Amino acid sequence: MNFQSKDQRIAVVGAGRVGLPLAAALREAGFGVQGPLRRGEKPAPCDAVVLCVPDAEIPAAAAVVTGVAPMVGHTSGATSLAALAPANAEVFGLHPLQTFAPGSGPETFKDAGAAVAGSTPRALDFAVSLARRLGMTPFEIDDEGRAAYHAAASLASNFLVTLQAAAESIAGGAGLEPNEARALLVPLLRRTVDNLAELGPEGALTGPIARGDHGTVASQRAAVEEVAPHLLDLFDEFVRHTHSLAAQGASA
Repeated sequence: MNFQSKDQRIAVVGAGRVGLPLAAALREAGFGVQGPLRRGEKPAPCDAVVLCVPDAEIPAAAAVVTGVAPMVGHTSGATSLAALAPANAEVFGLHPLQTFAPGSGPETFKDAGAAVAGSTPRALDFAVSLARRLGMTPFEIDDEGRAAYHAAASLASNFLVTLQAAAESIAGGAGLEPNEARALLVPLLRRTVDNLAELGPEGALTGPIARGDHGTVASQRAAVEEVAPHLLDLFDEFVRHTHSLAAQGASA
């Protein structure tokens, strides 16, 4: 298979948050693209099929595309390649390490990481080449490490959203509406992420725990207990883990 061919044909199955921008990005990269097709819709014969469907539906979607292409892949971070067995093809995984909100465009893939895997060296090579053509940085993940990798991604992205929702709720105790709190907190979040990228967790940590101000932490806890008692357990857990992180920075 010629990875550089402008005539290479790829079918994208699934028209959700990943399938829509992926089809657009593949077209921009010079591939001939079918789709994104609806789940259950069988593509015309092509060089490769990429399934962008919920994890539980991958085996059924793979069965639908049996005989369509010599290469069949999925974009799941948590699902093993074994789920693609019904496709009866060489199989690969290509999971963009990126978040896709409604309306995400093809540029969302650029500069993102891409967890890749392949059932054969040729399938792995195809996944690596596909990732690079989309402007991503590929790295190989085997089935044994897949769950830990995906948990790390969820913690870094999904749980960050949960944490910010909690911060907005607590900010209500200061009289801030959620939209107002968001507008004020997001610049802080962006600077924190920039510091984290440059300095690492220990270097980027600031605030009362980092400077050993136990009285301030106690007053914060009392405020959380008063205005958002349902978040007190979350606050306590973050305090505990942040103390550990601060201790690592102090001993470094």
